[in-house]
Amino acid sequence: MSCIIGNLEMFPLILLLFSVSLGPSSSVSTNTIFPGESLSRNRTLISRGGTFEMGFFSPGNTGKHYIGIWYKGLPQKTVVWVANRNRSVSDPFSSELKLLRDGNLVIVASSKCQIWSTSLTTLMPNSTSGVLLDSGNFILRKKSNVSSVVWQTFDHPTDTWLPGAKFVYSSRTSERTVLVAWRDLDDPAPGIYSAVPEAEEKVELALFNRSVAYWHSGDWTGANYGHQPSLTLDNVINFTFVLNENETSCIYFSVAPYNLSRIVVEPTGLLKQLVWAKHVQEWKVLWRHPAETCEIYPFCGASSNCNQSNVPLCNCDLGYLDDLKLEDHLGQCKTRSASECSDDRKDDFFLMPYIQLPKNSYEFMVENIEACRLLCLSNCSCSAYAYTADCQIWTDEKFLVQRLDDDEIVRDFYVRIAASDLLKERKQKRKPVSNSITAVVVVSAAFLVVLSVSLVINRTRRSDRTADCHLTHFEYRVLKKATKNFSEKIGEGGFSSVFRGALPDSTPIAVKKLLNQNQSNKQFLAEVRTIGTVQHVNVVRLRGFCAEESKRFLVYEYLANGSLAARLFQKGSNTIDWKTRYRIAIGTAKGLEYLHERCRDSIIHCDIKPENILLDSELEPQIADFGLAKIVGRDVSRVITTMRGTRGYLAPEWFSGGAITSKVDVFSYGKLLFELISGKRNIEELNSDMHYYVPLQVANSIAKGEEVLPLVDRRLNGLVEMEEVCRACKVACWCIQDSEKDRPTMSQVVQILEGVLVVEKPPVPRTLLQLLGS
Repeated sequence: MSCIIGNLEMFPLILLLFSVSLGPSSSVSTNTIFPGESLSRNRTLISRGGTFEMGFFSPGNTGKHYIGIWYKGLPQKTVVWVANRNRSVSDPFSSELKLLRDGNLVIVASSKCQIWSTSLTTLMPNSTSGVLLDSGNFILRKKSNVSSVVWQTFDHPTDTWLPGAKFVYSSRTSERTVLVAWRDLDDPAPGIYSAVPEAEEKVELALFNRSVAYWHSGDWTGANYGHQPSLTLDNVINFTFVLNENETSCIYFSVAPYNLSRIVVEPTGLLKQLVWAKHVQEWKVLWRHPAETCEIYPFCGASSNCNQSNVPLCNCDLGYLDDLKLEDHLGQCKTRSASECSDDRKDDFFLMPYIQLPKNSYEFMVENIEACRLLCLSNCSCSAYAYTADCQIWTDEKFLVQRLDDDEIVRDFYVRIAASDLLKERKQKRKPVSNSITAVVVVSAAFLVVLSVSLVINRTRRSDRTADCHLTHFEYRVLKKATKNFSEKIGEGGFSSVFRGALPDSTPIAVKKLLNQNQSNKQFLAEVRTIGTVQHVNVVRLRGFCAEESKRFLVYEYLANGSLAARLFQKGSNTIDWKTRYRIAIGTAKGLEYLHERCRDSIIHCDIKPENILLDSELEPQIADFGLAKIVGRDVSRVITTMRGTRGYLAPEWFSGGAITSKVDVFSYGKLLFELISGKRNIEELNSDMHYYVPLQVANSIAKGEEVLPLVDRRLNGLVEMEEVCRACKVACWCIQDSEKDRPTMSQVVQILEGVLVVEKPPVPRTLLQLLGS
């Protein structure tokens, strides 16, 4: 007892601590904690079967202490859950994990302040108890009903997914399970890597570096499910899936109950499933993803080169010479670019052709590649740049490069070399010649030859492949192969057909085949360059093009959720909710605002309709087919737009011969807004009794101050925000005014929908009354 107490003066305090702790001795174990009880020092909870243990632990030799759950009895402590991963305690003897009488589990530091809590608010006093289960799940349950769980660690995982825990995406709340890796092996604080369910209606996993996804599992419920472990490992894992209107979830179990298994996101960014091999007393890997380590972003650290076929994988060779690389004391790479930056005008750049561009760049709209170069030079933190449709720059610790064997997608990457480093190389060349310096001179000469040849080759290829527009120039044979000979058509109009395809790196694309093209190659490329400069979160990104003889193709990103038309007008009750519709309305308006008001050259879309609004995995809208009117010329666009069956979206000036301005898009957007509100197509309404034409009904109701809820899509069952509905109705009516001068700009539309501007009641458009009369 003396080794614990230290002196007799502390005896009253020790008696007090024992009165609220779980037992008189550390040899007494329990799996349950009751209100008023606490864990401190080396006292722990042990699950009934002895599989798991819960209490204070200290990773490595850090001296920091956390409350966690780990496997009991393994040679090396394997922690599966951590409570206070953001706030450690320094003294586990004066800190405690306590179940308060209000039902909350808290961690109280030596300062007597709470540093972590379950934060439950609706419990009765003394109503809960806590139990550590043999599954590794710690639960708070009601004492009056032990089957009623009010809180559990399985709902709040850290980096580990245990058997029996749900990996879930909730369709009702949009909440999802998230696994976040430790910062490093001795620091359980949240790191940069995470695993999350990627989408509803299918079980699909994605790995992220912060907000950048670097690996996707594909649909685990499909036929290509590739994670099933080998049956030869004496540990069969059984995955089960739940897909319904409330949630999409996955649970797995070990068929042999005494075999330990876990799925973990490691600090390196790997996702692994491991099982405990008793005969060798260590964890064995069943599978790991991604399979290629270089796919983990950024595995090799900042400013580095990762090559899966090399040993070692990582090096700092961003060029072809050792002179163009440095290693810091951490073994990571850095460029000789912006750390000093004393005279940035004398810095130079080293060209790396045929590179897979790194992620995490900063993007700017500039006129040409020279402007991009100057932009990088003007930024002391810029260490590399690339110019495609826009200017991308990378800062000192923001890039990792991979060389591509496939040269069908050309990318040039320019790495900055500081003037101070160039000066050092020149000074070294002035010194008396020695063997080592001679070698440097020889290698430098060889490098210049290689660089010159690569520049000549690259210029030749670029003149043939990018045609001075800096978008990817796809060869026709490449697109033919990518689309399987244009076999999967996903859209068609009077002006084009769209086919689904995939690039050699499996990136999905949508290939638009332009029909009846009569322009010259030069004119087509000039228009493509204009479209290629467009970049906005609500506008589909143009990846490249093909121009061979009379063949004209545009290559876009492929968005799996298809068009708004397909989702909005589908039959049945599984329709888009009001919250999503309103978000689509605002996002589409922001995309048009960008095209009209923030592009270097204002772009009029000329064909806004639900078919041309595509939805990404989060049902965020992206405008497609923008700029095509500009490609075919103004006169042709009028004819084609009419031929494409969009009579319900055309502004009056298309028929009256008036000037075509951005306000034709505003008119079409107004008609689109009516469709989002009502769920009915404009073109169908035009072919029926005009008394029931939604734009006319809404305009009349707004003008008379009548209720508009009866005009809202019945499939929503009244589950709408009426203030938002009224805003949308007013905006839609203003957008379809007869005169383009009376219509708002798209920036005003955004402000009205977001509640920044208040708008008056609009008059009923004369054209609607004329339609009623006719």
